[in-house]
Amino acid sequence: MEKIRIGISSCLLGAKVRFDGQHKQDSYITGTLSHWFEFVPVCPEVELGLGIPRETIRLEGDPENPRLVKTKSGEDLTDSMKAYCRKRVAALSKEELGGYILKSRSPSCGMERVKVYSKKGMPSNKGRGIYADELVKRFPLIPVEEEGRLNDPALRERFIEQVFTLQRWRRMLQESNTRGGLVKFHEQHKYLLMAHSVQYYRAMGRLVAEMKGMKLATVQEEYLEMLMSALRLRATTAKHVNVLQHLTGYFKKQLNSDEKQELQETVAAYKSGHFPLIVPVTLLNHYIRKYDESYLKQQVYLKPGPTELRLRNQIY
Repeated sequence: MEKIRIGISSCLLGAKVRFDGQHKQDSYITGTLSHWFEFVPVCPEVELGLGIPRETIRLEGDPENPRLVKTKSGEDLTDSMKAYCRKRVAALSKEELGGYILKSRSPSCGMERVKVYSKKGMPSNKGRGIYADELVKRFPLIPVEEEGRLNDPALRERFIEQVFTLQRWRRMLQESNTRGGLVKFHEQHKYLLMAHSVQYYRAMGRLVAEMKGMKLATVQEEYLEMLMSALRLRATTAKHVNVLQHLTGYFKKQLNSDEKQELQETVAAYKSGHFPLIVPVTLLNHYIRKYDESYLKQQVYLKPGPTELRLRNQIY
């Protein structure tokens, strides 16, 4: 499989680009994720020319529109950083990024909860880094996450799901950029979408069903926006149980009474928090192969990413 290009804060890869000349290498990123992702590193502060090591910087003023200043000298870097960010992010359009991992709490790269200091020097955790703000505005549909939040199994799984779904979408556009290709894509992602939002799944189904007479590009644009919005929503235990119950319904006639009971008990154990989701999913995959259930074989929900990434393995 071709690696997915992911933008990333350089320090997370081990580059010694921080203000103190050190790095913030993340072993999960440089280890596990590196087998599947090709990283495109960016350090806004170094690329702006601030040097290594350098005076620390921070956000000040209005959290909605903060200024970026040097902590000791008070030099205002806001305009030069914003100009750099517009140019750098525009250049990233050529990279076909499938996602982005930002350094948390950074005044340039922090995605959320970045400290913004008032005139009296009091901090509030309501800011967003200057570079991160430009990035999410320019690429509102690509998955973006901070390295710290990737330590949360649910957030990590959601991010990885988004990345691989966007990759499948782009592959579909390359290989089958037709109305039929969109219909097939929607069918394959039915239960993945339902695990995040039944409402979005239904709305997307109506769009696909009613696209005759509409420009395909217009339909695809609207569909992609809903797709990524749906996947940003939390897939709760209750939503997963609903999907599992739908999937078990395909085997009413094939399974004997013991097999049915085992499947029901496994789903119940997941619902109660005794099993991770991978346990009922593995049992369902066994029956899908055993009874050659062709429709379910194509369902992304049952394998949303590479096995090595251990999705569905945590109890949340």
